[in-house]
Amino acid sequence: MPSYTYQAINERGVTIKGDIDAESRDSAFTMLADRGYIPSKVTEKGAGFVFGQWSRRRLKNPVKTADVILFTKQFNSLFKAGVPIIRAFQVLEAQTENKILKEAIASMSQNIKQGSSLYGALERHGAIFSPLYISMVRAGETSGTVTESLERLIYIIEHEAKIKADIKSALQYPIMVTVALVVAFFVLLTFVIPKFAEMFSKAGIVLPVPTRIAITLYNFLANYWYILIVCAVGIFAGLRIYLKTEKGQYMKDTLLLRLPVIGPLFIMAAMSRFASILGMLQSAGVPVMTAMRVLSGIIGNAAIAREFERVREMMHEGRGIAVPLSSAKYFPPMVVDMIAIGEETGNIEEMLRQVSAHYDDEVGYVVKRLSDLIGPILVAGLAVVVLFFALAIFLPMWDLTKVTHTMK
Repeated sequence: MPSYTYQAINERGVTIKGDIDAESRDSAFTMLADRGYIPSKVTEKGAGFVFGQWSRRRLKNPVKTADVILFTKQFNSLFKAGVPIIRAFQVLEAQTENKILKEAIASMSQNIKQGSSLYGALERHGAIFSPLYISMVRAGETSGTVTESLERLIYIIEHEAKIKADIKSALQYPIMVTVALVVAFFVLLTFVIPKFAEMFSKAGIVLPVPTRIAITLYNFLANYWYILIVCAVGIFAGLRIYLKTEKGQYMKDTLLLRLPVIGPLFIMAAMSRFASILGMLQSAGVPVMTAMRVLSGIIGNAAIAREFERVREMMHEGRGIAVPLSSAKYFPPMVVDMIAIGEETGNIEEMLRQVSAHYDDEVGYVVKRLSDLIGPILVAGLAVVVLFFALAIFLPMWDLTKVTHTMK
């Protein structure tokens, strides 16, 4: 019997890894689901590197968020129109252009023909459909409100895609300018400075500090460039490997949350996600402990996810949501107070919607503020680079002019 290596989220929301013997990969998924796990990666031993159900070849054509949104919208429309699920999947398979998603739809259709639930079919493709997606569909199937669950999913996926696009747009220009500055610095250092350094050396003048620094940097680059490349590649590879570990991911996310401006932005985005998803899961009838487990796996930050684990442990003691959250890091008092009011009044879903709306507005404001702050910082950086090279070149030029004038 084949053996598989798996990665899944257990009933406490903790990511676990292990091995399992099963007749097939689908059987392995089913066995893990029967244990109460949400599988995210199942790889047959000896089958080479596989992420989810895809090989390296397929990773070159990933399923984008836009494709998942379109699939969900189309499926929801067909489902609302009363089209049987198998027929709906056949229509979607014919319309879908993404090859990976097309194969997944065909596989899900086959699973449902064999008696699987919609939730079970989606769960076998955890690399495409997030734990949130699967949990919402499962809640919809259980309560008979699949359409409402899909509509909530469409809203939250589109909303999060918009936030990510806004942040990416705000950072795109600064990154381009920073790269241009770095390139300009090295071009001036390697092509311009050496020509002037030779001329100043022949003139025998005493070089000012900026010029000596520039020449020292050039000599270091010219003589030890290969060492720098090896060190850079080694550091990059080492960091990449380390950051893939649980400890490395936690350290990186913790540092991100401590950065000025950027840190509060990530916290606000996480609070918006927390409130909107918890509110939707609650309205869909998902038990609060299950909802917190799902949130722990999809919150997008290892440091905040670790706080969720502490919160869930306290919730097991019957202390509600607000009290455990009040002792957790990164959760602002407003979030805790609004949830406490919601628990007291029995209207927690509405309170969570208000929290989500508030932090959506805050994220937009901080993104705009970030864009406004980055402009002056980039101008200052450009001014420093220009000033450095101006002093490195024109100060000795001025001394050379005085020497020439004295000789005359």
